[in-house]
Amino acid sequence: MIGNVGLIGTGAMGEPMGESLLRAGLSLRVCAHHNRAGVERLVALGAIENATPADVAAGSDLVITMVPDAPQVEEAIFAPTGAATGMKPGGTIVDMSTISPVASRSFHQRLAERGLHMLDAPVSGGPARAKSGDLTIMAGGEAETFTRCEPVLRALGKPTLVGPAGMGETFKLVNQIIISGVMIADVEGLVFAKKAGADIALLRQVLGTATASNYLLDTWLPKAWLEDHHQGGFALDLLRKDLRAALEAAQALGAPLTASTLAYDLYTKASAAGHGGEDYSAVADVYENAAGTRVAD
Repeated sequence: MIGNVGLIGTGAMGEPMGESLLRAGLSLRVCAHHNRAGVERLVALGAIENATPADVAAGSDLVITMVPDAPQVEEAIFAPTGAATGMKPGGTIVDMSTISPVASRSFHQRLAERGLHMLDAPVSGGPARAKSGDLTIMAGGEAETFTRCEPVLRALGKPTLVGPAGMGETFKLVNQIIISGVMIADVEGLVFAKKAGADIALLRQVLGTATASNYLLDTWLPKAWLEDHHQGGFALDLLRKDLRAALEAAQALGAPLTASTLAYDLYTKASAAGHGGEDYSAVADVYENAAGTRVAD
């Protein structure tokens, strides 16, 4: 039974995930990655701070990494003071970052050569569901490793073993491909409606019972765009990073991602206009500027 858990990465997602682990009664070790603020708040809730990922791993049966991209995952695990250096043989690293499946499979292999286990287990749900422990968790790896880690993952949400090494990342990239396109369709439709003089609230109410109903239109956009004006939420540049990973993986597979290529270009345009740190609904700025209107007055 896993009782000692380590967490590397206490940012927008990692910090509320740490809160859920502590709430579940797990012993939690953390270390600063780039920002100490999340570490300090988790320590105040009962987490133990260590100096390096290796130190975190030395006192943990399972270490979770939640960092931006593959280079940061590699650093957190394989640097001279990385988790793989401190972890006892037989230990497990669960990478919950969203990275390339190709990179993830490489990390699985390198850890196996050290006598360590791994799951790639990216998540969907954003900071709010990380805080409530209701994330969707897509895990790739060996069934035995998943079974051993499942009680810990259940403190964070709903885990599902979706296939072998790298398949968790593949499932997550499919999610990102779809939400990036749905967001653009929603934005395009609402800007068109606003320009035509439609009542946006009534439009959303009607579409909520029509075939165009979707989670982003029904639940995400009312707050992220219409109420919060793109503050908080899921950073546009993080979605761009995920789309880039999907496009690179698709190229290697020979699978066309025509709409996602266009989506990537639109999000890149919004990022260049200064919206990279805002919620990805900020792609609306590209459409609103072109139309000369604002949906959220």
